[in-house]
Amino acid sequence: MAEISTARLKELLQRTVGPTPWYWETFPAFNSASGQRFAWTHHGDQGPLAYLVSLSLEQEPDKPRLALNTYCRPFFVPPSRLGIWCPEGRSIRFVCFDPDQLKAFDFAEIAGWFKQSSERIYSATEPLADFEIALGLAPATHNIEVPAEVREVDELIVPTSYPAKGPDDPAFALYVVYLQAGLLEVLPQKWFTASQYEVGKQWITRAARDPESHRIVGECFGAGSFLLAEDGCRLERWIEKTISD
Repeated sequence: MAEISTARLKELLQRTVGPTPWYWETFPAFNSASGQRFAWTHHGDQGPLAYLVSLSLEQEPDKPRLALNTYCRPFFVPPSRLGIWCPEGRSIRFVCFDPDQLKAFDFAEIAGWFKQSSERIYSATEPLADFEIALGLAPATHNIEVPAEVREVDELIVPTSYPAKGPDDPAFALYVVYLQAGLLEVLPQKWFTASQYEVGKQWITRAARDPESHRIVGECFGAGSFLLAEDGCRLERWIEKTISD
């Protein structure tokens, strides 16, 4: 097999969406079906809106249409819908909105309480679709019920914590969600164990599939960026390691 380009993998990872608020700059601005331009804003680390990320029309940044708390990731749903996924209790929650239907609200509605709450997503508009996938599923390919509104998405790679029975068991997994096919592949990360890593302090923040090699590349906070083996469960090599004292 031809050598997989490290430069290409780094570029792919740079473009890969990560969780709010830390990776909010990876969230792309986009146009709705009606041609309206939407953009994301991070509200800093001070005050009643600290660490929140909001979505608004590009020309109306003070009129939010959506607000995201920690650990949310947006994704594009063709042709012009907006999906969000986030951890929710013992599940991963997926929602889908039509950006043109999102109503503006006042920041006063979320100031103070939202950041401290267990709520991840705030909107004045009901989503078109809202469903969950349970955490801790066995390593296998599972059938899942997927609403029609998000079936245009081929694949999402969802990093999530995983119930380890002992210090040498996988403490993280990748959920490869094939929304179009209604399938979920659970890939426990056999290399990410409590005996090797500081679970909680170190965690897999984002992952994507290299379209040329079809391998999965990812980033582990506090450790570095990595390439997985063909099985998607074992570490092939580090692309770049985090330097720590």
